[in-house]
Amino acid sequence: MRRVFHNPRFWVFAVCLLPLTRLIVLGFSGGLGANPIEFITRSLGTWTLVGLMVTLSVTPLRRLTGHAELIRYRRMLGLFAFFYACLHFVTYIWLDQFFDPAAIVKDIVKRPFITVGFAAFVLLVPLALTSTHAMMRRLGRRWQQLHRLVYAIAILGVIHYLWLVKKDLTDPLVYAVVLTLLLVLRLPWVVHALQAVRSSRRVSPQS
Repeated sequence: MRRVFHNPRFWVFAVCLLPLTRLIVLGFSGGLGANPIEFITRSLGTWTLVGLMVTLSVTPLRRLTGHAELIRYRRMLGLFAFFYACLHFVTYIWLDQFFDPAAIVKDIVKRPFITVGFAAFVLLVPLALTSTHAMMRRLGRRWQQLHRLVYAIAILGVIHYLWLVKKDLTDPLVYAVVLTLLLVLRLPWVVHALQAVRSSRRVSPQS
């Protein structure tokens, strides 16, 4: 038992469960407000976005701090983001649309923020399904290309939040700024990688 409590992965796992635990406690204590369905849906959506941002921050933090061990938690964080996205989606189709396929399709087509959010969720599914080491080995280079979709997913998530909020845009704009910063931090490494690819292409014909 002591080994479990001394394992950082245990504490990362426990922290990732806190938002769900909070919702359960609020549900039993009557703290979900006047519109509990909206409160639950928005809370799960918010934590999905937080999970995506934290997942995207792992690589820049690892490179900036030199702590290579941070990469061990990226998959867990990404899967928790997917977990909260699933709960967010289930809450929508269950408590909001009552599993009515026609109403769900109509909502996705007619409301742009629902369209964008649904697209982000659909793109998340293959990333979650291919998150195992076996799939990494099986897909090879294609795995990395596939998982670059996380950037598009995060952008769609921020747009979904921006279009959802009608009055106070402070919170979604904060996420937009954070996402922009995380993407900008990647630029030096992206440029370096492109230069390395170009250099290898120039050398290979001569060899």
